[in-house]
Amino acid sequence: MEEWVGKQWDRFIRRVAHRQHDEAAVSLSQVQRSIGLMFRAAGGAAAVRVGEAGETRVGGARDWLQRVAGTGTHAATARLEPEVLSLPPRIAVHVDAALNRALYLWLAVQAAHIEPTGDWIADNRRASLRALEQFPGLRDRHERLLAAERALRPDPSHLRGPAAEAERLVQQALAGQGADGTGSVQPEAVAPVWMWLDTSAASLSPVARNQDPAATDAQRSPTTQNARRRKAQAVIDERDKAPLMMFFRAESILSWGEFVKVNRASDDDDDGNALAAANDMDVLAIAPEGQTTASRVKFDLDLPSAAADDRPLGPGIRLPEWDWRRGALIPDHCTLQTLESAAPPTFAPAPSLRVTARRVRRRMEVLRGGLGRLHAQPDGEEIDLDAWIRHHVEAAAAPRSDAPAVFTRRVRSERSLATLLLADLSLSTDAYATQTARVIDVIRDALYVFGEALSASGDPFEVLGFSSVRRQNVRIHQLKGFGEAWGTRTRDRVGAIKPGYYTRMGSAIRHATARLEQRPERQRLLLLLTDGKPNDLDVYEGRYGLEDTRHAVQAARAAGLLPFCITIDETAHDYLPMLFGQQGYALVHRPQDLVNKLSAVHQRFMARAA
Repeated sequence: MEEWVGKQWDRFIRRVAHRQHDEAAVSLSQVQRSIGLMFRAAGGAAAVRVGEAGETRVGGARDWLQRVAGTGTHAATARLEPEVLSLPPRIAVHVDAALNRALYLWLAVQAAHIEPTGDWIADNRRASLRALEQFPGLRDRHERLLAAERALRPDPSHLRGPAAEAERLVQQALAGQGADGTGSVQPEAVAPVWMWLDTSAASLSPVARNQDPAATDAQRSPTTQNARRRKAQAVIDERDKAPLMMFFRAESILSWGEFVKVNRASDDDDDGNALAAANDMDVLAIAPEGQTTASRVKFDLDLPSAAADDRPLGPGIRLPEWDWRRGALIPDHCTLQTLESAAPPTFAPAPSLRVTARRVRRRMEVLRGGLGRLHAQPDGEEIDLDAWIRHHVEAAAAPRSDAPAVFTRRVRSERSLATLLLADLSLSTDAYATQTARVIDVIRDALYVFGEALSASGDPFEVLGFSSVRRQNVRIHQLKGFGEAWGTRTRDRVGAIKPGYYTRMGSAIRHATARLEQRPERQRLLLLLTDGKPNDLDVYEGRYGLEDTRHAVQAARAAGLLPFCITIDETAHDYLPMLFGQQGYALVHRPQDLVNKLSAVHQRFMARAA
C-alpha cells in the first residue's frame, strides 16, 4: 500500500511541476526530413545525420514545486557532434506549436553555420548572424523565437554567485549586447538556451585510431533505446599505471568496486541495465583502450598466405583517398591489388536459379539492339499519320512539296552502353539474410543471373568483387573482365566468391571509375551491390568512410559515369542519399528480391541508352 501511494504521489507531483506545453509539442520524427533539407541547404555537412539527443544536467533556477518533485535538473538540448546533429526528441517549450516547429528548423540553420572555438556564447552569436545574413527571410521568425526565448529566461537577480553572472551574459548575448571572450560559461551552468547548440563535442575526432568499428552504430541496427545520443567525453584509463598505490582515505574503499575488472562470460554480453545506467549519467566517460570480443576477432582476420590466396594480376595500384578533416585528397594513400581465382571449383547453380536466369535472359534478348523506326521520312514502308496531318495543315498556308516527309522507315538501332558491376564481398556478407541463405549466397545468385542476362543483351560488361584490410590491402577480385566472354570460366569464378574482410568503398569505386573511363561507349554505368556502410580496421569508419565514398562517387559523375547503388541494408536511407543522391540508389527490403531488382535497374538504364 505504501509503495502504491508513493507512486501515485510521484506521478501527481511531477505532473503539477511540469512546465512544458504538451498540447503544442512537436516531435523530431515529424520534422526530421525538413530539418535534414534545411541543414544541408544552409551548407551543413552532408555526412552529418540528425539524431535524438539524450538528457543532460542543466542549470538555472527551479521553483519549489520542481524541487519537491525532483524535476528540472535535466533536459534534452541540441548538440553538434562530428557525425550527428543531436536534437531534442520533442520540443514543447512554447505554447504555440508553430514556434516549436520553427525552433527545430532554426536549430538546423544554426548548426550549419556554427564554427566551434570553445566559446559557447560567442560561437552561437556568430552563427546566428551568419545564418541571418545568408537567409534574411528567416529574420521575422528569428525575432519571434528570440522574444519567446527571452521570456523563458530566469531573472538573474533571483540567482546567486557564478550562476547569476552566467545568466546575465547569456541574456546580454540574446539581446545582441555584450562582447566575446566568455568562454568560461558552459551550457550546463545556465537554464537551457533552446535556440543555441552545445558544440563541446564538435571538435572531437569521430573515430579513435584503435576504436573497434564493429562496436559502433555503423554495424548495428538502431533501436528505440540505443538511437539516443548521450553526452560523452574521452578519458584515459590509468588504473594499471600505479598498481601498488593505495589511498589512505577510508571512504575510498567504497569506490574501488567501480574499478574492479570482472571476467564475464563474454565482453559483449548485455546485463540489461546498461541503458538505464547510461540514462542516469550526466556525462559518459569513454576509455578508448578497452578491447571487446569483436576487436579480438578482427585481430585474427589476417590475409591468407600466398599459397592459399587468389592469384594476383599484375603489380599493385596506388590510389588517393579523401580526408575530410584536412579537406584534401591524399595521393597514393591506398594500395589496391587485383586478384583472380586460380582454379575455382565447377559452379552448379540450383535448378530454380537456372529458371530465373533463363527468364531474365529472355527479357534482355528482347531489349537487344535491333530494328527501330524513324518518323517523318521522305520515303519509307508505311504512312506516318502525324506527319501526314502536319503536312496538310502546313500546305494550307504554303505550296505543297512534291516529296512530303510523311513516311516511316525501319532502321537498325544500336546501344552504346558499358556496365561495371562492383560487388561488396566484405565479412558482413557472411551473415544470414534469411533462415537458409547467407548474404554472400544471395549476392552470388544475383551475379550469376546478371552475367547470364547481360551476355544475352550484347552489351560489354565487367564484374568485380572487393574487400579490404586497411588501406595497404584493398582487394579487387576479377570475376569477369570487359575483354572476356561470359562462359564456364567466369561462372566458376562467380560461384567461388566468399566473404572477405572489410569495405573500403571509396578505393573500389575509384578503381571501377578508372576501368570505365577506358571504355569508348557513350554511356557507362557503374553499379554497386552492397549490404552496409563503408568501414575498415583503421580510421575508415563513420564520417571518414562516408566522406571518402561520397568524394569517389562525385569523381565518377564528373568523369561522365552513371553510378548507382543497390543495397539490402535497412538503414540505407540514413546515408545513401548523401552518397548517391535521392535517385541514385535502390533499397531491396527482401534479400531474395535482389536478383530481380538488379535486372530491373539495368533494364531501365538500357532503355535510356537505346
